[in-house]
Amino acid sequence: METNVIGLHHVTAIAGDAKKNYDFYTKVLGMRFVKKTVNFDDPQTYHFYYGNYQAEPGTIWTFFPWGNAVPQGRRGTGQATEVGFSVPEGSLDFWLKRLEQHGVIYNKPATKFGEEYLTVLDPDGLKLELTVTSQKDNRSGNTTAEIGDAQAIKGFSGTTLTLANIQPTAEILTELLDYKLEMEHVNRYRFVNPNSETANVIDLVEVDPVSVAVM
Repeated sequence: METNVIGLHHVTAIAGDAKKNYDFYTKVLGMRFVKKTVNFDDPQTYHFYYGNYQAEPGTIWTFFPWGNAVPQGRRGTGQATEVGFSVPEGSLDFWLKRLEQHGVIYNKPATKFGEEYLTVLDPDGLKLELTVTSQKDNRSGNTTAEIGDAQAIKGFSGTTLTLANIQPTAEILTELLDYKLEMEHVNRYRFVNPNSETANVIDLVEVDPVSVAVM
């Protein structure tokens, strides 16, 4: 029986207003709304699932929208601070124009480890990265009337964890989960899972714990 870890399966986050979350991810980013269920530990809270056209593992992005029940969080150590999505080569100009049209906060494209990416903030300030990956991504994005196959988000490229000390997490990634340290720059260390070509990147960023994450 094959037991290799092949990368990210899904990522879950907390949101505020449910409608703003739904509108942003389906209407602005064009992701497929896979299903709506509830948080089984708190059945009064929705659990939203978004993904690509086929709702494949490695594309499923889920949220617990808690409305005004909790204050907005703060990025810091001990948290997944960036979530990367794979987009087709040549699509960033399209996304720049689309984000501008919808009044979404973003930064101009930059490059990280040789890959061009565009930073976007969702309605709750969660940091997303639309990334043109160096590895060809053959997954099918979810197309809409306004977002074609040449622009559609294909699924996760990876995620970034910000930590006060990366060593314990690095050991788990390499000794238990098959990841390999492939690149590093200043305080950012890129671990890649060789068992998959997509959703297989985890970056660890090591910083002084002056700002601890608040959920």
